[in-house]
Amino acid sequence: MKEKGNSMHYIIPKEELRFSETTFRFQGGEYGGVAGSFIWVCMPPGQGSKLHRHPYQEVFVLQEGQVTFTIGDTRREISAGNVVVAPANTPHKFTNTGTEPLQMISFHPSSHFIQEYLE
Repeated sequence: MKEKGNSMHYIIPKEELRFSETTFRFQGGEYGGVAGSFIWVCMPPGQGSKLHRHPYQEVFVLQEGQVTFTIGDTRREISAGNVVVAPANTPHKFTNTGTEPLQMISFHPSSHFIQEYLE
């Protein structure tokens, strides 16, 4: 963290955001009240998230790999270079169904994560 005059800016090493073996988590509320949060996913083939939902939309940016999303009653295989939006209050999950590591960032329009696990 660095300070200049009355404003403060942050430079955060990725490793300081480590949440699990496969994810890094930024919660904006912990850094000056930023009104957004994200999860940086680095996931090997065969792994994924459990079914869950949020009271807000979640936006996924697929950078590398192939992933299968279940959003509500829909199941779709998506490749890198696409953006996926899960509607608010809609159950969703994903699995890396490719042969390479999945690189993805999911954005949450909230200063902290609000998540209900459904499985």
